[in-house]
Amino acid sequence: MIGKDIKKASDIIKKDGIVVYPTETVYGIGGNIFSNIALENVFKIKRRDKDKPVSVAVSDFGVMKDLVYIGEREKRFIEMFLPGPITVVLKKKEKVPDMLTSGSELVGIRFPDHETTIKLIQLAGVPITSTSANISGEVPPQSVDQIKINADYIIDGGDCSGEPSTVVDLVHLKILRKGAKYEEVKAAIEKMKK
Repeated sequence: MIGKDIKKASDIIKKDGIVVYPTETVYGIGGNIFSNIALENVFKIKRRDKDKPVSVAVSDFGVMKDLVYIGEREKRFIEMFLPGPITVVLKKKEKVPDMLTSGSELVGIRFPDHETTIKLIQLAGVPITSTSANISGEVPPQSVDQIKINADYIIDGGDCSGEPSTVVDLVHLKILRKGAKYEEVKAAIEKMKK
């Protein structure tokens, strides 16, 4: 089902369902990160190996602090770039499920600069999964008509920019994936190393 009803989409997430949502980069797959049923389905829908972790999308800095450890150095970087098309990798707190991180102590956090996504997460009342809405290895969708996966609901948010987020490990100060705002992130990381 495709539509623009964010409330309906958030209710689906509350019931362990899966929603495809727009971001400022590409369309993402959203499920409640605290629901094993939802997490299983995210991996199944994407045909993603369980040893490949999935990031988390949050709607504010408070939720982020609840999930990961943030020191002064990391805080400065986060405030510089988020909300925005950057995924920050940080040390997770106990409450973040191991299934999400494939057993790793680290988790990717995305705070999108997209009104629809923020509203969806706020209405759902939980952080949601943040992984592109495509079969693993295929091109991430930039518009609703490019989505080939099955979900309980697809929020039509028009066209996205198409450039995936830059993924930066703030624990080891390294860029894991080049994407949006790469040069700025690279410069900031170099500065943090000094």
